[in-house]
Amino acid sequence: MPTTNTPSSNVPPAPFTAGDYRARMARAARSAADAGLAGLLVAPGPDLVHLTGHRPVTTERLTLLVLADGRDPVLVVPTLEAPDAGHAPGAPALTLRDWTDGTDPYTVAADLLDRTGRYGVSDNAWAMHLLGLQKQLPDTSYVALTEALPMLRAVKDASELARLEAAGAAADEAYGEILKVRFSGRKESEIAADLAHLLLSFGHSQVDFTVVGSGPNGADPHHEAGERTIGRGDMVVLDFGGLKHGYGSDTTRTVHVGEPTAEEQHVHDVVRAAQQAGFDAVRPGAACQDVDRAARAVVASAGYGEYFIHRTGHGIGVTTHEPPYMIEGEERPLVPGMCFSIEPGIYLPGRFGVRIEDIVTVTETGGRRFNNTPREMAIVE
Repeated sequence: MPTTNTPSSNVPPAPFTAGDYRARMARAARSAADAGLAGLLVAPGPDLVHLTGHRPVTTERLTLLVLADGRDPVLVVPTLEAPDAGHAPGAPALTLRDWTDGTDPYTVAADLLDRTGRYGVSDNAWAMHLLGLQKQLPDTSYVALTEALPMLRAVKDASELARLEAAGAAADEAYGEILKVRFSGRKESEIAADLAHLLLSFGHSQVDFTVVGSGPNGADPHHEAGERTIGRGDMVVLDFGGLKHGYGSDTTRTVHVGEPTAEEQHVHDVVRAAQQAGFDAVRPGAACQDVDRAARAVVASAGYGEYFIHRTGHGIGVTTHEPPYMIEGEERPLVPGMCFSIEPGIYLPGRFGVRIEDIVTVTETGGRRFNNTPREMAIVE
């Protein structure tokens, strides 16, 4: 197992204040009104964390943030969880409305809603809770937040950008260390465990994924690290990330055990050029799909278009996958503060795969990477 020194980037940033959360909730409520919604209904999950800092245990008991423009935000919570909710970072900006076991929580929530309103609902709300509200208020209607307000969390402020930058730097440090370990003769799962250890060592509080795809397994973009023994001559896709200071990291590099063949080197060079082309397309006002088109054009012109089988990128923030998405058909413009991955790949079934990924933020003049490790193919033992 690799050893590490504790980097200076482990110094935690200043916490978000109640004022920060109050401002976020107010902006969200205004955005809902501008979209023609009566308000927003936010269940436990990333939207609730972003808006209030509250991370309740997800259970069958109803917890629901109700936001409406011109009204104070209200958090409906089970009585037994009210003390924890009261200590959430955004609690001073909230009114708590609790309900006890044996009573109907949907009655409590219904009293806060327009009886004929159309509401945006966070994507991870439980069906039983939405159906419970519909039973109480049959004339209301609902739309998923991804459809109604897909950019709710997309544009990051300076404090959020600092957290994402720190998470990216920690993932880079993990990559630098993993290059020092032996790959040949070890299982994918062992390398994955090393990566998880390194992410935690460099300040991550949570490891979300450690993809280690060796040889033919690298042709599966979301291959779970398995028991395959890595051998000399294998291409190995390393895709890993998690949360640090509450914000995500996600980076991919593809390494080779020993010297690559001319074909393997060529495919890697194509992917590297595609990744650079995607980055070069980042600028305010460009459409999200322009990033995808730029990267995909390089892969297609090299004759590998059919082997690039996923979108070029996804947003990142309090989760490692969120809007915006860099994909054909997404015409939404890039604006400063948006953060997303650029990760083209080529996947040759039964043989090998190559992917290179950085997290990028949009600036006033172009893009800035949060991952800065070399993109050239690294040779490992």
